[in-house]
Amino acid sequence: MDYKAADGLQDLQYFGEYGGVNPSISDSSTYTFLSAKTMFDTFEGNTEGCYLYSRHSSPSNLYLGEALAALEGTETANVTASGMGAITAVILQICSAGDHLVCSRTIYGGTYAFLKNFLKKFEVATTFVDITDLDAVAGAINPRTKMIYCESVSNPLLEIADIKALSHLSKKHAIPLVVDNTFSPLSIAPAKLGADIVVHSLTKFINGSSDCVAGAVCGSKEFCLGLKDVNQGAGMLLGSTLDSLRAASILKNMRTLHIRVKKHSENALYLAKDFEKEGLRVMYPGLRSHPGHRIMERQMNKEYGFGGIMTLDVGGVNRANALMERMQKEDLGYLAVSLGFYKTLFSAPGTSTSSEIPLEEQKSMGLTDGLIRFSIGLDNDIHRTCERMKDCMTKLGILGG
Repeated sequence: MDYKAADGLQDLQYFGEYGGVNPSISDSSTYTFLSAKTMFDTFEGNTEGCYLYSRHSSPSNLYLGEALAALEGTETANVTASGMGAITAVILQICSAGDHLVCSRTIYGGTYAFLKNFLKKFEVATTFVDITDLDAVAGAINPRTKMIYCESVSNPLLEIADIKALSHLSKKHAIPLVVDNTFSPLSIAPAKLGADIVVHSLTKFINGSSDCVAGAVCGSKEFCLGLKDVNQGAGMLLGSTLDSLRAASILKNMRTLHIRVKKHSENALYLAKDFEKEGLRVMYPGLRSHPGHRIMERQMNKEYGFGGIMTLDVGGVNRANALMERMQKEDLGYLAVSLGFYKTLFSAPGTSTSSEIPLEEQKSMGLTDGLIRFSIGLDNDIHRTCERMKDCMTKLGILGG
């Protein structure tokens, strides 16, 4: 990949209102106009550069949106109060009653629940498929299909979507490809591979400090402006507004994203290789044993590695729970959902972030009750961390037992 997203981010330079090196924070819910005509034009969506009301946009949110557009290489980006706020707005903007979409079978549990359960109220149907099986994806498309939806690296099974191939398929049928890139910012640039819309939970790696919830939609100016339309925009009318103070905080944290992603990836690859040598059932895209390894290599930005997420199957929910509790007690991380924190976070997705998916479907897709999802932290001495983790496994009979 030739696209240098980190360079685009570093080249963005703002001056605060009083010459500060950080842009000033717009701490207002509403904005004044010098003429009634300008207010009318802004309501009609005809005036760029004017601010109306913070539910529509704010200077702080637009600064963050510019940085996210630079990150993903899109024309522009909108920010929202959560990742689900971004995902639901995109889907509802594109799909209407009677429509259909094709989605990866392994996705974040909240997205699954929205598609499988909530959208039934609006008669929008979803077909869940193995996103790595292009024939299955193609076979699921019908005349009512309005979208292909997937995650670059799926949550929690770490399946790798062939975004370029999916893009060819979506363009053949004249439908948008929407990609959730939460697990792989910088490592993968979906828009450069042909995705039409890229969504993020900014809560995770992009913010990196587990202190706020936010989301983003990266795409064309036409689509993002449509989301903010006062009459028909799902982003505007659903009211998922990101607070300006949080937008400013996330923008500051994005300045170190390239450094953090490299370290997350470096540490995760070290642990995955070591655990695999020990005979543990580990899944990580950087391992040659991973089914999507070659696809990941082909479409990734190699400078940033294979990402910071790894899974480990320890053979049962009781063993998984015991190991997570032990590692937390030993200060190796936190038994907590989410990802992208400076400390390692671990959870059993079958009973947490993927619990919305029925047990029979979890089993059919290979999501076992002994699976632990690790978001690997920024540990300075990863060898020391590895040895301490293996010591926990040994004491519980998971390793060497």
